[in-house]
Amino acid sequence: MSDFDMRRDIVSYVALGDSFTEGLDDPYPDSGDSPYGRYRGWADRLAEHLAEHVHEVRYANLAVRGKLARQIVEAQVPRAVELNPDLVTLCAGGNDILRPGSDPDQLAGVLERAVRRLSATGAEIVLFTGMDPGFQPVMRHLRGKSATFNMHLRAMADTHGCRVVDLWGMRALRNPGAWSWDRLHLSTEGHRRLALRVCEVLGIPADGDWNSPWPAEDPKPWRVARQDDLQWAREYLVPWIGRRLTGRSSGDGVPPKRPNLERLR
Repeated sequence: MSDFDMRRDIVSYVALGDSFTEGLDDPYPDSGDSPYGRYRGWADRLAEHLAEHVHEVRYANLAVRGKLARQIVEAQVPRAVELNPDLVTLCAGGNDILRPGSDPDQLAGVLERAVRRLSATGAEIVLFTGMDPGFQPVMRHLRGKSATFNMHLRAMADTHGCRVVDLWGMRALRNPGAWSWDRLHLSTEGHRRLALRVCEVLGIPADGDWNSPWPAEDPKPWRVARQDDLQWAREYLVPWIGRRLTGRSSGDGVPPKRPNLERLR
């Protein structure tokens, strides 16, 4: 597949998804000025990389934290089609995979309907596999569901001519430094590296190596590591699951941070 065409004067880009694409936990320095926080994230960084090579980038980010794939498809995809961008990134399904009893086959069906609709616009589409949860002991049991979903996603990418960012294969994201304190969202450095990886998939020149070695750290004793895992599960994972089971979401009432195609300054 050839590189993304950047010969045009204006490039329009729409990002779709949940908190992963909204940019949690990569705050801008002025994040305190917004009632919901002002997050940067890999999608904003990708738009910035694009702006280094074209005269003008018009960028919208419709992602909202906590959203399931069905909600993304119903609320964000129609708006993306209306905006008719040159480039679309769609990362959805992570919240579904974490949800007890979710079915990766049904999830893939939901996502394929969105991909079919987006591909009809002629936009360049970038999809993302699920990450390999095997490096997090508390979530290793989700590997089977994530792997099944990934196979479906690759099949739909082949069918519709989409590019794929293989998060499962990004071993650099298995380092603790790639994750924020809640282990559910990327850190600032994790978002920076992911933006570079997306640039690589699109063939967009960008300074930096997403796969550069992390600084060496002394391993934690087994007992300390397991205690940390249990404390994390109690403080973050169990409340997250509880919100899902009761129909609540961290994104309730939160609007998209960039609902319209606006020139990137």
